[in-house]
Amino acid sequence: MEQKDTIPRTPKGADRFLPMSRSEMDLLGWETLDIILVSGDAYIDHPSFGTALIGRVLENAGYRVGIIAQPDWKSDLDITRLGAPRLFFGVSSGNMDSMVNHYTAQKKLRHDDAYSPEGKSGFRPDRAVMVYTNLIRQSFKNVPVLLGGIEASLRRIAHYDYWSDKVRNSILSDSKADLIVYGMAEKAILTVADELAKGKSIKELNNIPGTVSFETVDKTAAALDEKIILPDSDACKDKKTFWQMTRTFMQNHTVQTLWQMNGGRMIRHNPPESPLSQKELDAIYALPFQRKPHPLYTGKAIPAYVQIRDSVTSHRGCFGGCNFCAIGVHQGRKIQSRSETSICDELEKIAREKDFGGTISDIGGPTANMYLAECALGYPESCKRLSCLHPRPCPNLKNGQQRQLSMLQKAESVPGVKRVFLSSGIRHDLALEDADYIERIAVKNVSGRLKLAPEHFQNRVLRYMGKPEIELYNEFCRRFLAVCKSKQLKREIIPYIIIGHPGTGMNEAIMLGLDLKRKNIRLSQVQEFTPTPMTISTCMYYTGLDYETGQAIHVPKGREIRIQKAFVFWYDAEYKKLILEALISINRRDMINEFFPMTQ
Repeated sequence: MEQKDTIPRTPKGADRFLPMSRSEMDLLGWETLDIILVSGDAYIDHPSFGTALIGRVLENAGYRVGIIAQPDWKSDLDITRLGAPRLFFGVSSGNMDSMVNHYTAQKKLRHDDAYSPEGKSGFRPDRAVMVYTNLIRQSFKNVPVLLGGIEASLRRIAHYDYWSDKVRNSILSDSKADLIVYGMAEKAILTVADELAKGKSIKELNNIPGTVSFETVDKTAAALDEKIILPDSDACKDKKTFWQMTRTFMQNHTVQTLWQMNGGRMIRHNPPESPLSQKELDAIYALPFQRKPHPLYTGKAIPAYVQIRDSVTSHRGCFGGCNFCAIGVHQGRKIQSRSETSICDELEKIAREKDFGGTISDIGGPTANMYLAECALGYPESCKRLSCLHPRPCPNLKNGQQRQLSMLQKAESVPGVKRVFLSSGIRHDLALEDADYIERIAVKNVSGRLKLAPEHFQNRVLRYMGKPEIELYNEFCRRFLAVCKSKQLKREIIPYIIIGHPGTGMNEAIMLGLDLKRKNIRLSQVQEFTPTPMTISTCMYYTGLDYETGQAIHVPKGREIRIQKAFVFWYDAEYKKLILEALISINRRDMINEFFPMTQ
């Protein structure tokens, strides 16, 4: 059955930002607002930023929308400055989970924030969604509060929280908000707004796709017989129970309604909203975004904006299913792609900007070469695989790479556009299916360095990560570099590496270091595994159990992480002592000359 398009309504708001102050409301002749969006990010009116995107969608539907960006959480002055909204407050931490934004993998405080003016930290609190909700409740007790964005989306059921080292309730329960609108949320939040505008109570809205709500009081566990009930949040403190809960959730949440007791209240997790059609997605990106920070920030650079200013989102979703990544749980695995016309229209807007230099830094999504890819059988109803690519690409996956090349060719023909790069990265295992694709991106769409994400070089670790075997990465490198050599192009491949992932022992760390040394790869940075909520890898970190088998696995922690990091930087004298310590501690003195050939 063909999906009905629901997003396009009446375009509004051309040549202005969404209001952030009473004076801006006065200029519009607005005494009150229908909806106020509260965000932990600075307000950048660009479709890459969730608050702006949701705000424009709601405005386009006819609602009066205002934004409170990075409110002072130590008083009620900021949170009350726009008054009480007629329908609801929408609360988000911003484009990042506030705890990930604030702390390194070693739980050390960061001193910068890419989503704040001048990159300075301190503009948002820890656990921003909860703090903002509590602040609203103090001043507006009867106004509904909806939670959205990445922090709420990935804490929507009981989850392991790395920063407190415990299993926490759904953030809906802990924050005392009314509803979570998870994922990308355009359809769900429009439905909520429309139902509230019709006079319905927020408590009546408990079956909207893409939402998590409190279940009505008469729906006890007994009344939900034959339904899928996740273990109570308190019971999930037991690691085997948490492992079982994670597996049940991952296998069912895309098509089934789930229930779970959290803090003494039953929550209802509805399946995701239906993916946006191409027409719906095009309509959203055609909304009148100003594509720049609000004038409040004039003269103050916001690093996240600088990074994406000359880039375009071509699609959403990822079917890669990497175990450490939450994109599939947040954006979904089904790819939602814009049309070539929509993408080129946005490029024309960028090209008209006075400071545009002719280079588009990226046209992509979570993975650039998933543009227009689709499942021949109609995922998710047809399949419970957690990845369309691991351990091998599914034969029902329809690759869209040739159509991506067509789109890139048209993008490069837009007047004023001189070069188009793919900075969002590609899946090398997917690219291997098309020799023409490898040649095209090598010649046209790589600026000098192609960043790929094998994540590790040892197959045992890659299995735990849900990543393809290293032989596929090596084969891609061979083909890509052969093209570059034949075309006399200077290109290099920089691998992204994760250390400390569950299942990584010292032997795997040593072999990773040797692989890097033998290939003379000198990385300048490496990512330490951070257990973020609702990922399979986080389940393995907390439980110490292989997600697939339930068998115990090694989970590196503490000083071992630093030692594993040392092997990645095999060339740096600063890490020599740690490398020697590790080799001696596991009785591998025979490897010392491999790392330090001059050592006697």
